[in-house]
Amino acid sequence: MQGLHLTADLRGCSPALPVMTDTAALRTLCVDAVRAVGLTPVGELFHRFDPTAGGSGITGVVLLAESHLAVHTWPELAAVTLDVYVCNFGADNSHRADALLQRLEQAFAADTTQRQRIERGRA
Repeated sequence: MQGLHLTADLRGCSPALPVMTDTAALRTLCVDAVRAVGLTPVGELFHRFDPTAGGSGITGVVLLAESHLAVHTWPELAAVTLDVYVCNFGADNSHRADALLQRLEQAFAADTTQRQRIERGRA
């Protein structure tokens, strides 16, 4: 169960970016980025919150054969959180997780990013 769990809190993202409020745009970004780095999507769900209820962001998840990617956008706060976890069973996917997080960070073009890196399941 060894793996790598990466998180990033992005601030200063333009609320005008389609990926902040358009589920199709965010889905395309995430699935394309997952495939581009060599990870395997096996399922997905993207949900946009009702702007009349006070928020207009999206929560999206791509299930991976290697684990998962989760994205949460808050256009009203110009913020995004990213969560990438890959297991390293059979192969070390750490470089793929790093590359995926980097691609997503670039797409949101944040003013500031706070990252965390957690090695999981070490014996």
